[in-house]
Amino acid sequence: MNIYISGISGTGMGPLALMAKAAGFNVCGSDKVAGAILPELQKAGIEVFIGEQDGEFLKSKLDGLDWFCYTSALPSDHPELALAKNSGIKCTKRDDLTAFLVSELGLKMVAVAGTHGKTTTTSMIIWVALKLGLPVSYIVGTTLGFAASGTYHVGDKFFIYEADEYDRNFLKYHPWLSVITTVSYDHADIYPSREDYVSAFEQFKSQSEMVIEEPSVSLEKFKLAGEARRYDAALAYEAILKMVPEVDDEKVTELLNDFPGVGRRFERLTDGIYTDYAHHPEEIEATIDVALDEAKLRGYKGVAVVYQPHQNVRQHEVRGEYTNTFRKADKVLWLPTYLVREDPDLKVLTPEELFAGIDGAEAVELDDELFSRIVALRDDGYLVILMTAGPADGWLRKKLD
Repeated sequence: MNIYISGISGTGMGPLALMAKAAGFNVCGSDKVAGAILPELQKAGIEVFIGEQDGEFLKSKLDGLDWFCYTSALPSDHPELALAKNSGIKCTKRDDLTAFLVSELGLKMVAVAGTHGKTTTTSMIIWVALKLGLPVSYIVGTTLGFAASGTYHVGDKFFIYEADEYDRNFLKYHPWLSVITTVSYDHADIYPSREDYVSAFEQFKSQSEMVIEEPSVSLEKFKLAGEARRYDAALAYEAILKMVPEVDDEKVTELLNDFPGVGRRFERLTDGIYTDYAHHPEEIEATIDVALDEAKLRGYKGVAVVYQPHQNVRQHEVRGEYTNTFRKADKVLWLPTYLVREDPDLKVLTPEELFAGIDGAEAVELDDELFSRIVALRDDGYLVILMTAGPADGWLRKKLD
């Protein structure tokens, strides 16, 4: 089978491409800009076109093409999508292709879902499974320092998957085991109410053979920084024991305590400077707790947060929750909201409107002055953490190169 993936180099589609390639399918694709998974795709021998997605590269691949898979971020009038549909090729988003692979390969899906914590929990399960030599394939929406972001081997029994609720993707699946991290309200552009959001998770659970929602093991078993990370470890521990009941549970605990972390989840970029994907109030608060534990462990005098909100439509939903969210941070530098998939009729909230009531918060811009302040805060003894689901992460990495 020949598969074309539009938006192939991002953390959502790239791991899927890697798995499909490892399973023996012919895979190629395109992306407007180079995403985080591009080096892994190139290493796997997957042909990727980076540049204007005007349909010219896709035209060269139409002969014999069986499946056009595209990211949810693609607009309905995208040139590649329009060309694929007009050519009569099967066109779906990633959830259909993922479900097909799981069925075709006869895998037991271990799905991790939740508003936040799912990337870390998924990665922890993968880390332990690989260390134990279990027959697992997987897809996770980030880069892993210890393995590829997605893979498959002949003879694999389990498929570990970060099941994203955005665009109701996760409702395509019927997992053997589902792990639910936390359920708050998010993605107001997809779910018009909190009730609708919670209902989707209830449906997901009803489609699962087994569900883990709360760990039964004590968090005190785990020595990782931050209660949120210890909670994720406890969920991962429970999942591994469901997969292999005969496993040495103390060995699982030991491996989880050695978990090296993953890209964009409390990732250390250099001494005293970290980056994290957190962009929801509960997730931000949990990440600040992790940072405080890390700061205490490493002798920093406090935590400074640089925050880039994600989506104006989300900010209208969560703006009232920020005051308590940042209460443990010593300093808060607030960037303008990164705008994506927006309602053009919705007023864009300013940083000042969003951080009203937060003592000491300041509005800043993504510029050289901000980078100088980040370095100065670090040199003054603070652990500095950037929290963003937008371009600020790439900006900071380039500045530190």
